[in-house]
Amino acid sequence: MFKTRKKTIWLALCTIIIAVLAAGCGSNSNNNAGSEASNNKSGANAEQPASNETRVVKHAMGETEIKGTPQRVVVLTNEGTEAVLALGVKPVGAVKSFTGNPWYDHIAADMEGVEIVGEEGQPNLELIAGLQPDLIIANKMRHEEIYEQLKAIAPTVEAETLRGAWKDNFKLYAEALGKTEEGNKLIADFDARIEDFKAQAGDKLKETVSFVRFMGGKTRVYHTDTFSGVIAGQIGLTRNEMTLNTKEQFADEITKERLPEADADRIFYFTYDTGDGKGTAQEQEWTNDPIWKGLSAVKEGHIYRVDDAIWNTAGGIKAANLMLDQLAEIYGIKLTK
Repeated sequence: MFKTRKKTIWLALCTIIIAVLAAGCGSNSNNNAGSEASNNKSGANAEQPASNETRVVKHAMGETEIKGTPQRVVVLTNEGTEAVLALGVKPVGAVKSFTGNPWYDHIAADMEGVEIVGEEGQPNLELIAGLQPDLIIANKMRHEEIYEQLKAIAPTVEAETLRGAWKDNFKLYAEALGKTEEGNKLIADFDARIEDFKAQAGDKLKETVSFVRFMGGKTRVYHTDTFSGVIAGQIGLTRNEMTLNTKEQFADEITKERLPEADADRIFYFTYDTGDGKGTAQEQEWTNDPIWKGLSAVKEGHIYRVDDAIWNTAGGIKAANLMLDQLAEIYGIKLTK
């Protein structure tokens, strides 16, 4: 009870702080907001004229009214950051990437000058308010408890989930940004690349695949309702029996003795390491074990170490296209786009 009361007090204090900050920002907005947006080097949308159109966006937490074209966007998920970048919007603030310093390598150049507003699981409300955003992109799985505080700062849109539904999230963010048409075009382009891959792959699609992830002290075999799993499903890659979603979990956490269950014609594995070396140590221990070396995929040389950020952690449209590029290279396919 004490912890619940303490948490309630903390949230109340945050609300008061945000209200004060928002009031302070608002008092200067009529005279300064336009010039600040155009002068802020981390806001790359100043060249886009703002529209006066008001629209209502439905999302996981209800409905949000958004007026005009958002110019100062703050993003609180890794996949959301990829989405806004792909749509030609440079956020003024974003949560840091799970790995990287502070951004994933494949987005680092595009994120130069963007303010870090904490981590995906713990964004900093004061920093967010100080950036005077006109749109906040968040996610119910991560930010349901602070939704009221976020929407007190700026119109906030929260997607439902962070697992395999990256396309649904992307379409929501595009709508919130007033870029539905551009968003639909990017999804259509991705789908066309998938069809190109499928047409060239032929019988290779019948080969079974599995996805193994090494983390600090644990190893997971990922099912179909995951980022890489959804993309593999759209391509039509055949999953081995263990990785078919026959239960609610998105992954099986396994012991070494269960490695043979993860065997397939091709195994793709990736390692989550935040810099402490624990993920890498797990990978080295397992891949040097006789059980691993005895897997048919390993014996046949059909084992592939791929980038964790691209195949799992980033979770957005940029990573999806890069994953497809890497799959094409592995399968000997030349995509036209």
